Amino acid sequence: MSSDTQLPVPVSSRRAALRFVVLIGVVSFFADFTYEGARSVTGPFLAILGASGAVVATVAGLGELLGYGLRLVSGRLSERTQEFWPITLVGYLVQMLAVPALALAGSWQLAAVFILLERIGKAIRNPPRDVMLSHAAKEMGYGFAFGLHEALDQFGALFGPLVVAVVLAYRGDYRTAFAVLLVPAIITYSFLVVARLLYPKPEALEGEAPNIESAGLPPVFWLYLGGAALVAAGFADFQLIAYHFEKTESLRMVWVPIAYSIAMGVSGIGSLVFGRSFDRRGIRILVPLTALSAVFAPLVFLGGFWPVMIGSALWGLGMGVHESIIPAAVATMVPRERRPSAYGLFTGGYGVAWFLGSAVMGVIYDRSVPAVVVFCLVLQVAAIPIFMRVAKLAAPGAARP
Repeated sequence: MSSDTQLPVPVSSRRAALRFVVLIGVVSFFADFTYEGARSVTGPFLAILGASGAVVATVAGLGELLGYGLRLVSGRLSERTQEFWPITLVGYLVQMLAVPALALAGSWQLAAVFILLERIGKAIRNPPRDVMLSHAAKEMGYGFAFGLHEALDQFGALFGPLVVAVVLAYRGDYRTAFAVLLVPAIITYSFLVVARLLYPKPEALEGEAPNIESAGLPPVFWLYLGGAALVAAGFADFQLIAYHFEKTESLRMVWVPIAYSIAMGVSGIGSLVFGRSFDRRGIRILVPLTALSAVFAPLVFLGGFWPVMIGSALWGLGMGVHESIIPAAVATMVPRERRPSAYGLFTGGYGVAWFLGSAVMGVIYDRSVPAVVVFCLVLQVAAIPIFMRVAKLAAPGAARP
């Protein structure tokens, strides 16, 4: 039998895989409710505590560096030990404790520590969690599975900032908003424990035996990483965007988390729609999506109220692509037993690029806002021909029926 021939998947197996994806999606819903609710206002919060634009951008970039770069360690550790659940549980614990702790920060330095701890927790838990999802995704299509998970994830990111906006509207206090986020943090961990009890061995959801002869990562993986790194370097963190809103008063304080909420809603819907498109069309779907989402830069940094809102929505579209299609594509490029380290390597390189891009943007921002726009556009557009090349190389096996 050729390696391309697929046996029919039992209905019960597909249902079990779907239930697992939905359950992890619920965990992500409340997790994103928690940490994205906080991240929607950490930029202005740091500004109020006395941080400069360069500090805000550097903290955001360093957070992404840790949040992605440490996945090199987490991915390799989970591949070596095969202990996916313990590593995932530790990561979520660190992340969910760090967010409400922001209510205790009395200086921008201490707030920065908690912001970085939140990213470290995400770095610890993401590679093993994504590998567990990939086992279930094999039964239902990588794009659909990762898109469904990301949709639930981003809908949590929609409601979290809205709750923060309500707290700010009635209390006008960031610390109270951070304290309120302790509730979804507790719910997150409770559902995670339930998932661990119900699915102690998620790898059993994928019936295919490991390919022990696959020793390395294919060249297309590294080319794909290069294109993704350009997108990451040219994609402004929302903390810098929110800082810009605070400094220029292009949005009032209460509207900042609402803009972020809109971005997350678009991200969630886009993940579902384009996840299915990925299963049918493969990686080439990244070409138009990258071009469209790049337009966020001139809108959020140079526009008034309505351009800012539209730009925030396009920024959210880009985030949805980053969090759903990009990891789904990695699963199609590498053998099963190399997925943990592949996810770690890929997201680690992605995070280094995000950090370097964010640091450069912060320095440029304090001198020229239009130059930040040019920087964003040039790097993201430069990724498009790389994705076109990757689509040609990966075409035979990238798309799923």
